[in-house]
Amino acid sequence: MLISKPLGGFQSNGSQYRVPRYIKLGPVDGGDPFRLAIFSVIHGDESAGALGLARFIQKLVDLPGIAKGYVLYLYPLCNPTGYEDGTRHNRNGYDLNRLFWKNSSEPEVKILENEILSHMFQGIITLHTDDTSDGVYGYVHGDVLSRHILEPALTAAEVYIPRNQRLKIDGFKAETGIIQDCFEGILRSPSELGPATFEITFETPQLIHEDLQVAAFASALETMLIKYREMMAMGANI
Repeated sequence: MLISKPLGGFQSNGSQYRVPRYIKLGPVDGGDPFRLAIFSVIHGDESAGALGLARFIQKLVDLPGIAKGYVLYLYPLCNPTGYEDGTRHNRNGYDLNRLFWKNSSEPEVKILENEILSHMFQGIITLHTDDTSDGVYGYVHGDVLSRHILEPALTAAEVYIPRNQRLKIDGFKAETGIIQDCFEGILRSPSELGPATFEITFETPQLIHEDLQVAAFASALETMLIKYREMMAMGANI
């Protein structure tokens, strides 16, 4: 079942906007479901993330077992005015992914912060594209578990796009396409809640053909869900 429940509501230049939200209830796998949030288009000019998430949602409809044991909260368009204007920033000129947990008054940030606080997600994935990268890579935050989920996701994406193997990516030290540092103010769980079980930012190279980025995003997301469920099952059997 896929449920549409848009969030909030704010005005810009006389037009009304909302942040789309979809909730996917996966098949029951015993116990409480794992609450996972996936965000895309925090930067308005990174539409491949939304298309990749849409491809992933279609796969969930066709193969619901992928979401077994999960309740997925899906946010395909976190920056609607930036998307409409074709800009990285929102219409007020702000990079939203530098404003989280800094008492920002930007409506998109407040809406998404409230979501994170309300649901206390156990996993957070954000999708981005990078116009300076020549391959896929990702950031990991919080629990060491994140790295063990990102690595196979990058491997799955490499079917479509090579991995960024540089020793420095986006100004940070990297190892096999994985970065452990990050910018301040990114969309993630706040410090007062502690890190989620895993937090991952997945990046594709923006200058690569969009169809390849979409396929890489969808494959990476599927791999992350499968890998985490496998790891939890292994832990339960130890």
